[in-house]
Amino acid sequence: MHSNFLKYFDEVARQGSIRKASTLLNVSSTSVNRKILSVEKQLGVAIFDRTPEGVELTSIGAILLEHCRKTLHDFERAKIEIDDLRDLRTGHLRIETIDSVAYGILPQALQRFGQSFPDISISVTSAQPDEVMHSVAAGDTDVGISFLLDLHPDVRVISEKSAPFGVIMRSDHPLAERNSVTIEEISSYRLVRTIDARGRNSIIDQVVSTLASPLSTHMFTNTLFMAKQMILDNHGIGLYTKIGFIKEIEADELKFIPLIQEGLNDMRIGLLVSATQGIDPAKRHLCDVIGRAIRQLRLDS
Repeated sequence: MHSNFLKYFDEVARQGSIRKASTLLNVSSTSVNRKILSVEKQLGVAIFDRTPEGVELTSIGAILLEHCRKTLHDFERAKIEIDDLRDLRTGHLRIETIDSVAYGILPQALQRFGQSFPDISISVTSAQPDEVMHSVAAGDTDVGISFLLDLHPDVRVISEKSAPFGVIMRSDHPLAERNSVTIEEISSYRLVRTIDARGRNSIIDQVVSTLASPLSTHMFTNTLFMAKQMILDNHGIGLYTKIGFIKEIEADELKFIPLIQEGLNDMRIGLLVSATQGIDPAKRHLCDVIGRAIRQLRLDS
């Protein structure tokens, strides 16, 4: 994949001789010399000084050699990772995620991952955002997907995406034609919310803790399927991101109305791994597949 020049140049520099290098490389000294002369012509400077004893690097050549050796080293590392990825057949990966992602993104992403690694088993657990964060930090899960709030120092963000909160409602709701709403404007409506809102520990409660009148929550649930059905059956409106509701929004069964509230309309969702553990080829590929699926979502319009 890389030009032969990199190997030629590296070996000539090591041997201090075009003839000795060509012997080790099993190519003619003419081919090696021609390639070096061609590069020197392109650069407009000499990279070797020719001497009766052989060749010596010029100062320009020394700079170029450092670059070439780093390129060769990186290429070898990439080949090793590719070989590891190709040879990997079995194993187990643990995913912990907020419920909406498990419902709206993961099934298709894991299907694509399974096409490459059919014998790697996967466990998926849904949890509250802070639980996901701590599970990744403790090394209890391999990949976490959660909101980027209070990032733990032992957690690394692999990729992220804007995921603002809004109001999910039926298309015939009185607020459905609004371009945006505020927390105060929905406070009198019956709400369907996540279970952590019961103790006012949810992300929304943390952001709107100074609200004068409490939100009128009608139902608390830790299951997105139940929340969606309650909204569709007109038992309330929800405070969620678009994730998990995209199909119904595109079908015009539900509406997503942006929420004008600092801290909620600029929320981001991220793909999380441990900052203290390495990323093996299977985990890297899983992160790539899920990250691509998240980035393709249109969540902020």
